[in-house]
Amino acid sequence: MTRIISVVTPVHDGGAKYLEETLASVRDERDRLPTGWDLQWLVQEDGTTGRPLSSLPDVPWISTGMASRGGAGVARTMALSRATGELVRALDADDVLLPGALARDITAMEDHPQMGWCISAGLDLLPDGSTVAGPYDPPEGPLTYETLLAAYDGDAFPVLGTHLTARTPLLLAVGAWPALPAWETVATVLCCAAVSDGWMLSAPGGIYRKHAGQTTAQPQYAEVADPDQLRIIARAQAEALRASGWRWP
Repeated sequence: MTRIISVVTPVHDGGAKYLEETLASVRDERDRLPTGWDLQWLVQEDGTTGRPLSSLPDVPWISTGMASRGGAGVARTMALSRATGELVRALDADDVLLPGALARDITAMEDHPQMGWCISAGLDLLPDGSTVAGPYDPPEGPLTYETLLAAYDGDAFPVLGTHLTARTPLLLAVGAWPALPAWETVATVLCCAAVSDGWMLSAPGGIYRKHAGQTTAQPQYAEVADPDQLRIIARAQAEALRASGWRWP
């Protein structure tokens, strides 16, 4: 029986400039999966125009959907209604997977069955074409809630939430991506870590594109919510899960 990894990508109208490159990287990764594995790519519009989805090919392994605008977190979570994979991997519409990224995620999850999630390092792609590693990348190995929370409190969160791979039941159990106007990927990592240790992959799993058109680069992005309020609610949800005493699985 074929095993599936579901790759979830939110996109909004006007945000599909690099989606063709993202598609190419997902298609290439599909050919690199371990024997017995396949992927589905869940592309979810944050909105209902249909325009950012129109250029995608009509093939069985790509599934598209739309819903009223609620932000990237809501779009990601809505995409899970179509997920058939035992693993879910996050991927933004302006980023690309690096060769072997999904295969490494799958291997990490199979090698560490007691862990509910893993996350890979990333490379920032700057406008001049150069790449740079993240400033706080942890070494290969286990990632604990205490380590992540301390880094979060110190404004040095060490991982890219957009590189998260989680076991689907765990992701659903923690509420998937919260309906926050920002920081939702960080919040999801914290919630997964609150109930299950994870594994850090030091090999970069993708390229995080820095460009003027990305949502976080827009002047209005700073106005979507009070950063202090975002910090409080993301932390509070994770701490509440931790205090419940429930552990995955």
